[in-house]
Amino acid sequence: MAAPGWQGIALLRTVLGVWTRGPEAARECAARLPSLLGSQRRCISCVASQAFSGPRLASASRPNGHSSALDCFLGLSQPDSSLTFHVPAVSMHRDEQDLLLVHRPDMPENPRVLRVVILGAPNAGKSTLSNKLLGRKVFPVSKKVHTTRSQALGVITEKEAQVILLDTPGLISPAKQKRHHLEPSLLEDPWKSMESADLVVVLVDVSDQWTRNQLSPQVLQCLTQFSQVPSILVMNKVDRLKQKSVLLELTAALTEGVVNGKKLTEIFMLSALSQEDVKILKQYLLAQARPGPWEFHSGVLTSQTPQEICANIVREKLLEYLPQEVPYGVQQKTMMWEEGPSGQLVIEQKLLVPKESHMRLLIGPKGHLISQIAQEVGQDLMDIFLCEVQLRLSVKLLK
Repeated sequence: MAAPGWQGIALLRTVLGVWTRGPEAARECAARLPSLLGSQRRCISCVASQAFSGPRLASASRPNGHSSALDCFLGLSQPDSSLTFHVPAVSMHRDEQDLLLVHRPDMPENPRVLRVVILGAPNAGKSTLSNKLLGRKVFPVSKKVHTTRSQALGVITEKEAQVILLDTPGLISPAKQKRHHLEPSLLEDPWKSMESADLVVVLVDVSDQWTRNQLSPQVLQCLTQFSQVPSILVMNKVDRLKQKSVLLELTAALTEGVVNGKKLTEIFMLSALSQEDVKILKQYLLAQARPGPWEFHSGVLTSQTPQEICANIVREKLLEYLPQEVPYGVQQKTMMWEEGPSGQLVIEQKLLVPKESHMRLLIGPKGHLISQIAQEVGQDLMDIFLCEVQLRLSVKLLK
């Protein structure tokens, strides 16, 4: 039977919209075809993990003999037959996103839910891990600290389980917040998140030789104050280590400490950039979900508005390409946000800077840098909204 007219148009727009975007977009298109044609999607998932005496270590392996970061590091290999669930896109229309956030959850008969807080020092990889767990990049990521400025939610829904990720700013001390004139949210949000958490993921960057040997005082203080909340340790960026003995030493050092008489009994070693590594952690989190009603409809991926997502991605690129403190002084002002005649999203945004020297840096020679930033932001937004995006950025001196 032929698809109805509107479904045919949606199908055509989807195919044409991804034609120029390469294989990743083609896979996204293929994932959406069943819903566009009115067919029922079938989702299958398998869990694979390894258990050891004492603290449990989890790793994942790639199919066809290719190993995960940890497996390559330890010389292990396992097949993995996991299939990826359909990951919802985010609507480019704020009103649609707002309606979806308050829509009655479409939960099954026996729903389960888990609220997870990811704690760690600034730049430990929290947002990268959250994005990989969600299956889309909805949180900003950069090598500079304090990319995440306030708490945001991400939602994973598979079968009867829903996991709510609370992506928090890196834990900092009040003295650092005051010294660098950082907004109060960087200090307060991680603590607020803990009040409703069912599980804490303590993330440690094992490639940072200066901070990897012990948890920061702020993390320990947070775990102590909320000692009733179960916690697991995730050792991130293991692919950057060259010596196997370092992992064993770090595991001993980080698990030797006790928080209010409670040890960390679950340990995951991974690279957040490895899809197979992240799958093991994701399946663990889904398995930990407890009986209870879902908080969101299965179509919700994040609590952020489309405009917030755009602003965060622009700030990510500013942090990546501008030196030192320059990106922190840039203000964004959205002048246009509308759907074009062919269904594309048209955005115009002004970037306001306090100094002429900053304006020259941001524009770049012959306008190359600002053009590159606009192109990269547009590509990221296309992958989030699953529509064509036309982004125009201009730079103005702040008066």
